[in-house]
Amino acid sequence: MAPQSPPPLDPQLQAKLQQEVRTPWQSLRRALWIAFEASAALGLVIMVLRLVGGEAVRPNDVLIQVGAVVLFGYLLWKDRPRKPEANPGQTGDSTSQKGLRH
Repeated sequence: MAPQSPPPLDPQLQAKLQQEVRTPWQSLRRALWIAFEASAALGLVIMVLRLVGGEAVRPNDVLIQVGAVVLFGYLLWKDRPRKPEANPGQTGDSTSQKGLRH
């Protein structure tokens, strides 16, 4: 008796799995970037409120918080989901078939 082939995957599930293969752990990374960005922003807000309240805050600490806000904001922006290209069938190679016909 020949083994039966598994039923075909749902196209939406297949697309989701292919996306996960292209960008593994993206959802976990984005969750971490959001958490780190929120933490850095909260720390910066607390430092600014302390400065406004007249407390002394070390400039190095403020620079670290500003750097963290910028860094994690950049990482979050860089790791954003990509929009599909206009022509997904084309690879964008310089050896495309368009210009090769005579």
